[in-house]
Amino acid sequence: MRLKISNRRIARSTAGDVAILIFLGLGAVYMALPMFYAICQAFKPLNELFIFPPQFLPRHPTMSNFSDLFLLMAQSWVPVSRYLFNSLFIVGAGSAGNVILGSLCAYALAKHDFKGRNLINNLILFSLMFAGSVLVIPRYLIISYLGWINTYTALVVPAWGATLGVFLMRNFITHMVHDSLLEAARIDGASEWYIHWRIVMPIVKPAWLTLIILNFQQLWGDQGGMFIYSEELKPLPYALNQIIGGGVGRAGVAAAVSVLLMAVPITVFVINQAKIVQTMGTSGITGE
Repeated sequence: MRLKISNRRIARSTAGDVAILIFLGLGAVYMALPMFYAICQAFKPLNELFIFPPQFLPRHPTMSNFSDLFLLMAQSWVPVSRYLFNSLFIVGAGSAGNVILGSLCAYALAKHDFKGRNLINNLILFSLMFAGSVLVIPRYLIISYLGWINTYTALVVPAWGATLGVFLMRNFITHMVHDSLLEAARIDGASEWYIHWRIVMPIVKPAWLTLIILNFQQLWGDQGGMFIYSEELKPLPYALNQIIGGGVGRAGVAAAVSVLLMAVPITVFVINQAKIVQTMGTSGITGE
């Protein structure tokens, strides 16, 4: 006797779809309001910044806040290009090192069976439970002992050891890279280095692109205040925050600085948001 299998598809009603869209739209507007308000503040003249009750939209939009900011930056003791180079170097070196070391560690944990693998995986998972503020004092003591104070290394090397990258890459490699593909490559004589760089890394491209974005967002806002004292080594966020430290008279400049610091990571995120969503969805599936 044959069993008839129904191909009936269960779909939501039109009213349900509309309700979900309205709910998501309201949530999106609610989350976008602070960012939109910060942008509006940057285009307000100084007298509108202190109106009570606060006005959401500027009455007389102006670009004077940005022109004043660039004027102050041009008068800084260290050229702005130097601050920008410091930030780009710290972000680039820290992100590249975290991707390389994290992918190597993740590949070993995901596709090689060795003694202590489960313990290492658990330690990496537990390390994600600690906030960064808990590690400030131990990190400073270690960096001071190694003699890295007032060097790029104080910000770059700790970024290499961030365990979030290992966690993301490990889960992605586990579920997206099939063992049969690796075995076929080994039978053909491929080395483990070749397998990792020419087979595994192209497959998990969304994961390491996401990792670069997350590292960029974290390192871009790091002012290095605890570890870097020389003005020539300070990153751009430090210089911008020093400019707005002149009191109430620079409230407009402070609003412009907030927009500039916010625009770069948001732009990078928007361009690559599809990769982040794909990686997060895969990372949520755990297993051996």
